[in-house]
Amino acid sequence: MMIRPIQPDDIPPLVAIWESAVRATHHFLSEEDIQFFLPLVRDEALPGLEVWVAQSPSGPLLGFMGLSGAKVEMLFVDPAWHGQGTGRQLLDHARTLKGRLSVDVNEQNPGAHGFYRHYGFVVVGRSERDGSGRPFPLIHMQQPA
Repeated sequence: MMIRPIQPDDIPPLVAIWESAVRATHHFLSEEDIQFFLPLVRDEALPGLEVWVAQSPSGPLLGFMGLSGAKVEMLFVDPAWHGQGTGRQLLDHARTLKGRLSVDVNEQNPGAHGFYRHYGFVVVGRSERDGSGRPFPLIHMQQPA
């Protein structure tokens, strides 16, 4: 697997990965919620964050991570590649670049909690609403020093 910076023509397949991963893991979101977030991911998050893409040697994109400094703002892996180390390799890359990382995880996404806890993150706080002001509580996590 190769991890590389995003390229402009990556945006459509990364949006597709985001949508399929969200549908597989974010069961608390309604269709209306997904349609609300999709253009934000496509038009704001992907162009505005430091995005790293995981690509298989044969070419397909497997997942991606968006960073703002040492904060993991988004990490999504194609559901077909869940559990195969793609997310871990993206986090390893971020850790090499940025040092100690932090992340906010939807409280209703226990799979993500477990993934980040397994990687060594600990809970440092909680917010009642997400960054868009919607009623999706966030768990704030951070790697210990």
